Parts: sequence; C-alpha cells; structure tokens
Amino acid sequence: MKRSMTVYYEVDGALYVNLTNRCNNRCEFCIRKNGDGAYGSDPLWLEREPTVQEITDSILDREVEKYSEIVFCGYGEPTFRLKEARAVALAVKEKYPDVKIRVNTNGQSDLIHRLDTAPFYKDAFDAVSISLNAPNAEKYARVSQPAFGLAAFDGILDFARRVKNYVPSVAFSVVDEALTDEEIEECQKLADSCGVKLRVRKYISK
Repeated sequence: MKRSMTVYYEVDGALYVNLTNRCNNRCEFCIRKNGDGAYGSDPLWLEREPTVQEITDSILDREVEKYSEIVFCGYGEPTFRLKEARAVALAVKEKYPDVKIRVNTNGQSDLIHRLDTAPFYKDAFDAVSISLNAPNAEKYARVSQPAFGLAAFDGILDFARRVKNYVPSVAFSVVDEALTDEEIEECQKLADSCGVKLRVRKYISK
C-alpha cells in the first residue's frame, strides 16, 4: 500500500476530492482492492487527512470555472468528514456560486454520526449519489459488508427520502456487473419509492 497526499484527481472534466480513507463498508467490488489509485491517479491512500483550510485553499487556487463539477469521493466514505466537506463546499460556493458540487456516498452518514444528517447537505451540495449496490438488505449486507449490518440498508433508504428535501439532485447508483436485470428492476422500484433517480454505472477495475 503506497501512501501519499493525493487529495485531488480529475475525471472527465470534474475535480475529485479525496477527503479520507475511512469507510464502514467492505464492498466486494471496491476499487481499492485493485490498486492504489483511480482513473490513473497517483496513490490515494493518504498519509493524513487534509484540513479544511488546505482543501479550500487548493481548490480556490485552481481555475474552478473549468471543472464541470467538484466531487467529494476518493478512497473512503467522504461523509465521515461531512462537516468538513460542507465547510469546504460553502467556502467554494461563496466565491463561485455557480459551481456544481456532488457527494458520492454509501448513504450511511446518519448511522455514522448517529443523527439526522440530511440538513447538513442543504446549500452546500447540488447532488448526492448514493451507492445502493443491492435490491434488499440481505444482499446488501453480503456484497457491501457494512459495519452496521442489516440495519444499513433501511438507513440508506431513509436517508435518501430525507436528503432529497435539501439537495436538488439525488440518485441511487448500482454497478451493472454486480446485479441481474431483475435486481436492477427492483432497485428502480426502490428509487421510485424514495422519489430519487437510479443510475446504472459500469464496473471500474482501476
């Protein structure tokens, strides 16, 4: 495992921010199992977690307007540092109000912080992408191996229902190779019941 301070990497015109390596899931198809980076980036295993000031200053030193969006993602679950991500997002939006900011999450920030986190997303983020990964709690527990066990799945659904009231765009995402067509249909029904979109994404090996 190579460690570095690679906090940023670019993908398809977007700037990705690697806040933390902490995660409460151990997904079978996690990109971290296939190498030290993503999309050709330098190693994303952090020597330490960057501070809010470091992240903010580095983003504001860039040509922010050139990016299609800023995405909190990286090699961990970014909502472990939800307050820090919010602080960075608000600081960036103060200077660049039109910049789009997204969070890629496993949807378990309520369980991680033991409180209703949905209001923390208001005004800071334009989009939330939630990795659903499975059509039911049993399969989710099997493929994602969440620290919160079977309770994680219902927690994700409940979070989606509430965060959509604070963020303009909320979507579940699933990996095409991990599910059958029938299971993807079930995931679509779950998305519909929660009032959010469903995005089927390709499996990324590195």
